[in-house]
Amino acid sequence: MPNFSERSYQKELLDQDDIPFEAIQQNMKELDRINTLLGGHDITIAGLKYVLDYANTQMPIRVCEIGCGGGDNLRVIRDWCRQHQIEVEIMGVDINPHCIAFAQSRSENKGMEFICSDYQLVAFKKQPHIIFSSLFGHHLNHEQFVQMLQWCNKNALVGHFINDLQRHYLAYHSIKLLTIAFSNSYLVKNDAPLSVLRGFSKEELESMFAEAGITRYDIQWKWAFRWLVCAIIKKERDGL
Repeated sequence: MPNFSERSYQKELLDQDDIPFEAIQQNMKELDRINTLLGGHDITIAGLKYVLDYANTQMPIRVCEIGCGGGDNLRVIRDWCRQHQIEVEIMGVDINPHCIAFAQSRSENKGMEFICSDYQLVAFKKQPHIIFSSLFGHHLNHEQFVQMLQWCNKNALVGHFINDLQRHYLAYHSIKLLTIAFSNSYLVKNDAPLSVLRGFSKEELESMFAEAGITRYDIQWKWAFRWLVCAIIKKERDGL
């Protein structure tokens, strides 16, 4: 029986450097479906709306996702913005060249910018108003997570948010059964349950935000076993 009292730091297969492109492609497609069916994309939109409430109407709004994978979160954001007549510039950053290649190959991602890089090394021509990550933070250890928060706080003009997993035994066993039954990706079958074990408790998130020196944030629990954490900066520059 897994230990749910502490975060696991066992590496996921997706974090390895030698995963074939075809396996990455199948993994990204299935993660898109999982995010759609289990409400992950809805949580991303909720985070976007939360931070947008602190921005003025100046357009375009610049949004950057770190650890963007195949770009499905960014596609959902772009489509939502179009529906609400919000002009938006989209950027996705991922260190995995296969993820970026897949994101760039998708016709539905046309018009979005994707950069293959460690997010900390990205040199923005114009700083994003909003920076976010979805299912990225649990890939990091404690120190790396705190560094990510500090980087987001430094580089976002209005705010940033995190959409990530709650470590919970029901989430673990549910996703394990679902992936065994329906997944065709060995990456998803291995990494999805492990991702839950690498997920967070509310107390762990609060501790890391405190360590990062961020006090203006809001933690919300979301179905299915997700945390949405939104932090507001609203720096007085760039017309905001």
